[in-house]
Amino acid sequence: MIRLPFRDTYYELRPSKIVALAKNYAEHAKEMESDVPEKPIFFLKPPSALIGPGDPIILPRMSKRVDHEVELAVIIGKRAKRVPAEKAIDYVMGYTIMLDITARDLQAEARKKGLPWTIAKGFDTFAPVGPRVVDRRELKVEDLEIGLKVNGELRQLGRTSQMVFKVPELIEYISSVMTLEPGDIIATGTPAGVGPLRHGDHIEAWIEGIGKVEFDVLAEDSILC
Repeated sequence: MIRLPFRDTYYELRPSKIVALAKNYAEHAKEMESDVPEKPIFFLKPPSALIGPGDPIILPRMSKRVDHEVELAVIIGKRAKRVPAEKAIDYVMGYTIMLDITARDLQAEARKKGLPWTIAKGFDTFAPVGPRVVDRRELKVEDLEIGLKVNGELRQLGRTSQMVFKVPELIEYISSVMTLEPGDIIATGTPAGVGPLRHGDHIEAWIEGIGKVEFDVLAEDSILC
């Protein structure tokens, strides 16, 4: 169970699904040697990948390259089905930070073979969130600084205004495909600068108006010894 501060209490994250956007920042699409999509591209991460502040990110032994991706996460507040963009924010409960941790080598291998790459996104601990949930009425997310450091070194820095598809468009598009349930999370894509993580690394991720969240990185073998 993941509990994050929300107003004067705590919110329990129990999503039925985590919907994550691919290539939703033009510069990230470029660094991945891809074109900017004409329509949102999304995939699913399992809720079992969620961890909260204080929990370590575990590097699985079957991957040799695991990358960080910092993202604005949207938490759905009420059931959303075929929601028009102009009403989309009414269906949002709040916002937090999520890292879309990715086994990049496994993703590349799957893509090369034309196979799904759920494995690259779905390991336990591959969806760290925090430090809190901010009520949608208290935060305008159209143009916020978003960034990430590893061991004090700046890796990612951008603004949410650089998203190709904005939050209302994403909710409209996703809810036209699948019903979003209360508590579901939409991870809205990452700015350029994604890079590898190693055992012993310390991550600091932040979004203006939400705060900063920190995670340590451990190799799977180190916790099995």
